Amino acid sequence: MAAVKTGLSRKLLARVLSVYFSLTLIVTVGQIFTEYLSTKNHVEGELQTLKNTFSSSLTRALWELNNDQVRAIAEGLMSLPIVEGLQVRGENGNYIAEYGIRTQRSSAPIDRELIEDHPGGVFSYSFPLVFKFSGRESTVGDVTLYSSFDTIFSRIEVGVFFLIGNALVKTTFLVFLFMTAFKTMLSEPLQKMTEQMGNFDPHHPEESKLTIQLDEDNELLQLKESYNHVIDDLIVSNNKLKGTQDELTLANKKLDDQNLILEQEVAKKTASLSQIMLDLEQQKDELIAHQRELRQENENRQYIEAELRKRNEELASSMDTLNQAQEQLVESERMASLGGLVAGIAHDVNTPLGVSVTAASFLQERLNNLKTDFEDKSLTSKNMASFIDEAEQTALLLLSNLERASDLIASFKQVAVDQTSETEREFILGNYIQEIIQSLKPSFKHTEHTIEVTCPENLVVSCAPGAIAQIVTNMVVNSLTHGFENKETGEIKLDVSKNKNDVVIEYADNGRGLSESELDKLFDAFYTTKRGEGGSGLGTHIMYNLVTQTLNGQIEAKSAVGDGLKYTIRFPSRSA
Repeated sequence: MAAVKTGLSRKLLARVLSVYFSLTLIVTVGQIFTEYLSTKNHVEGELQTLKNTFSSSLTRALWELNNDQVRAIAEGLMSLPIVEGLQVRGENGNYIAEYGIRTQRSSAPIDRELIEDHPGGVFSYSFPLVFKFSGRESTVGDVTLYSSFDTIFSRIEVGVFFLIGNALVKTTFLVFLFMTAFKTMLSEPLQKMTEQMGNFDPHHPEESKLTIQLDEDNELLQLKESYNHVIDDLIVSNNKLKGTQDELTLANKKLDDQNLILEQEVAKKTASLSQIMLDLEQQKDELIAHQRELRQENENRQYIEAELRKRNEELASSMDTLNQAQEQLVESERMASLGGLVAGIAHDVNTPLGVSVTAASFLQERLNNLKTDFEDKSLTSKNMASFIDEAEQTALLLLSNLERASDLIASFKQVAVDQTSETEREFILGNYIQEIIQSLKPSFKHTEHTIEVTCPENLVVSCAPGAIAQIVTNMVVNSLTHGFENKETGEIKLDVSKNKNDVVIEYADNGRGLSESELDKLFDAFYTTKRGEGGSGLGTHIMYNLVTQTLNGQIEAKSAVGDGLKYTIRFPSRSA
């Protein structure tokens, strides 16, 4: 087995030690830096202590302008180990004493204690010199003391070397400990296991099991047991494979016997197949004869289809004729409705006109009598008063009957014109329905039936008014003809409302009602319950077409036997 270029234990050891080295380096540097900051703070504290010691004598010397004494005190400060430089300035910013390390400073006076860092590891502590006299304070100058990194390092030098040495000793010991542990617990057992695995013999797998002794229950012991378990499974598989090979040999022998039998069966089937082919040839000839017959039958069917197409064209022509006849019947129904309206109006107008003629004749006769009395000069005030009273009553009777006739004719004229025209216009729906009801009053003249109309005032719609007139007329006439048959007193309610942009007309009577089968056929063309009594069956069909096509709306009918009939009509208040 080839040697491993890079051992697993060596890689693992290198990674562990690299992490440890990094952590040790970071911790050591952190400790040194912490020691440096602590020592620096301590040095700065000592410099501040020097202020309390020498500031009074320096202040007194500057106040007395004794520069020699100032220099002597400065030289004394320079003898201290922590002071590596010194600057003393007067109240005008002039330098009186300068020694050791120092930097160029601003000419502005110092009015408070100040600690500053400078390039090259130098830091300074500055403070003003204040002289107090008779309760008054006066700044006479300032002092700047300098120290550097060398002073701090001289104090922490031993500690730094101790930290570095401690880290090196611990690192060396851990490296030796890790290398020994990795070699004993990982490298050597893995090497032995690898050598034993390399000696694997596929022909004698039971002799290839791992025999290395491991005292601890760890991953290597699990690997050894797993490998030995695989060897056991391999031995079992080899035994099964050997048994399977024996079974396969026996199956091959049986398969050879079956192949011989199969060849004999194939020879028999080939003979039978030849006979079948002869039969198929005969059936092919019969199939060709059938195809000829089918071709002839197809030609006959094409002739029949041509005849059917011709009959369909004739039927379509008949349907067009039927549609024209239906349109004529619808128009006839409309005109019949208008004719009935004319007959009723004519009869109803005759009464006020007859009364008006009689009143006019009476007034003419009384006028002739008045004229005769006037000419004979026999006219008295009593005759004149009687004439005036009779003339006034006659005129009132004449005017009321003529107005009645005029209203009937005006209503009939508007409704009749609208029913014969499909022109759209704007109109007040409530007033127009009243005109329709006025034109239909002759139909109620000799009955006790009533019509109640409810409609919002000034409800303006834009559509063909003739459609509204025809719909209302047909509903009322159907109620009178069918709903109120054999009924002396009937009630009709016509309720108009507006829902958003739609107009809703709800019509209801308390007539005999319709059965479910009659209600299903209500809007069918030519359906009527009075076929032999002059009914055409087009009234409700015309209503349905007028609502759905002319008004672009919807119509629904509800009824039950003995419960009357109700229509609900919905259409837009303004046509598109």
